[in-house]
Amino acid sequence: MAYNLKETTQKPERLTGGHRMCAGCGAPVVVRTILRALKEEDHAVIGSATGCLEVSTFLYPFTAWKDSFIHSAFENAGATVAGVEAAYTSLKKQGKLDDTYKFIAFGGDGGTYDIGIQSLSGAMERGHDMVYVCYDNGAYMNTGIQRSSATPKYADTTTSPAGTAVPGKQQYRKDLTKVMIAHGIPYVAQSAPFKNFKDLYEKAEKAIYTPGPAFLNVLAPCPRGWRYESERLMELCEIAVDTCFWPLYEVINGEYKLTYKPKNKRPISDWLEAQGRFKHVAKNPEVVAEIQQVIDERWETLLRLCGEEA
Repeated sequence: MAYNLKETTQKPERLTGGHRMCAGCGAPVVVRTILRALKEEDHAVIGSATGCLEVSTFLYPFTAWKDSFIHSAFENAGATVAGVEAAYTSLKKQGKLDDTYKFIAFGGDGGTYDIGIQSLSGAMERGHDMVYVCYDNGAYMNTGIQRSSATPKYADTTTSPAGTAVPGKQQYRKDLTKVMIAHGIPYVAQSAPFKNFKDLYEKAEKAIYTPGPAFLNVLAPCPRGWRYESERLMELCEIAVDTCFWPLYEVINGEYKLTYKPKNKRPISDWLEAQGRFKHVAKNPEVVAEIQQVIDERWETLLRLCGEEA
């Protein structure tokens, strides 16, 4: 069925309001969109690594989740959900369960790129029928905005502070999407809560209903860590996509497909100037030119992999 925003938003919520996420945070927007891709008759088991999403949506005995929910430690969300999926598969084979369940793990970039990558990699390599979603906000936001391997170069964080000697983080961010592609799993995609949410919804639906392991890397801006006004959430997503800092694409059984190509690619300076964490370099032409070159090279590489022309 073709995507219809009005019909989609009328589906029952599986993540309720009343949670404690910050205004202008991208994570709950990402989660709500992904869970809407579930068929209404299907049940879900949700796992979440420790992080902003977990501590803000589940404070015993209260929960914002309508589906079964498991709080995992920072390092083992992938293993936890994989274990539940394995138990479910066994019970189905024994005829002890009739209902259809889907298995989804959520983790921030700290619990995915860094601390949780071992259990994530193992779950994907073993072929569990599950989806792992990384909501990437580019730092350890929940514990004080420390840098992670997803933090962009030159970002000002509490553990990579910008000063006169060192202008913020000194390393470029890890490309975790490509790491997951290298696992050879059936479905990998990169998305964002963008425009009418069509891209994210359709990729979530594919990930959930493609047999076997799937991975979604989704941009989730953070107003505290990125330092933007909360009402600019969707604008930040649009700038990230249109500058090609965060390209939208999917890889189905090893085949790359670009799902959005900006008609007019915006300069990376638009991205830098929109966030307080880059204010120390946004007006530095040499640094901006360096970042632009890296973005352009990565974009051109992706276009070639997707069989697209620049």
